[in-house]
Amino acid sequence: MCNCNEMIPDMRYAALEKMLGKYQGSTGKIIPVLQETQEIFGYIPEEAIKTIAAALKIPSSEVFGVATFYGLFHLEARGQNIIRVCTGTACHVQGSGKVLEAFKNALDLAPGTMTTADLQFTVEPVACLGACGMAPVIMINEDAYGRINPDDVPKILAHYQEKDDKERCIA
Repeated sequence: MCNCNEMIPDMRYAALEKMLGKYQGSTGKIIPVLQETQEIFGYIPEEAIKTIAAALKIPSSEVFGVATFYGLFHLEARGQNIIRVCTGTACHVQGSGKVLEAFKNALDLAPGTMTTADLQFTVEPVACLGACGMAPVIMINEDAYGRINPDDVPKILAHYQEKDDKERCIA
């Protein structure tokens, strides 16, 4: 599978147009179309929503409604590393709010921003990661960490930054 975020925009829109050819006028296929669109772009850009609506012959608002209803669709570019911070009750009482703030501060995220400018990290609060006995818990990509405190954040981030640097050198 290619890293579609590295494709130039014209190539991604060409891939979108090609994919939409399979679904032309097929309103019942909006979810598979959005899934494939997200695979192409890494998220669902506003311009793609308009293109999808025209191809499926439905209002843009309907495409937008479906894209925003399901939590696995994203309307903004996301980082290579997704940091999920549990904010459920057990994690909350153990200080997950401070851990979340530590990640935002360490990544220098502006208020309301969840993704770093270099698209290396996205930080998102989640309702539960299902590991209450290890609260507070975070998950980065597929890796889970328990009993995290704000002082752990720089070391954790350094591990992923180093890992990403090595992968770029190999590619």
